Amino acid sequence: MATISPFHLAIPVHNLKECRTFYRDVLGCEEGRSSDHWVDFNFFGHQLVIHYKPKSNDTLHTNPVDGKDVPVPHFGIVLPWNDFQTFAEHLKEKKIQFVIEPYIRFAGQVGEQATMFFYDPAGNALEFKAFKDLSQLFAK
Repeated sequence: MATISPFHLAIPVHNLKECRTFYRDVLGCEEGRSSDHWVDFNFFGHQLVIHYKPKSNDTLHTNPVDGKDVPVPHFGIVLPWNDFQTFAEHLKEKKIQFVIEPYIRFAGQVGEQATMFFYDPAGNALEFKAFKDLSQLFAK
């Protein structure tokens, strides 16, 4: 796989202090520049910026996948296969409440992957996954 350029993603949060702690201390993201209204993070080699936005009453949307309600929108990282379980255990130790507990999809099939979903303190949905064979990331 070719070298991947880092993406930039900016997301809204209604509690900058709580989300800053979550991304820094729970997910282990290194903090970069910041102001009173936003904070940059090194999100697994990518630039994630949390921006303060007053809380809204937006309803959460889900799509059914494998009999589970997958939150949409969501974002995350594809971890190396061997790191997925370690990271899942770390999140459990940090008392993360999973929307979808870590599990394996397509076991023994093309695209076999581990996946898990949870929310940050502002309600942004995250998915972390890992492929048994990373070359199947875009396989049909």
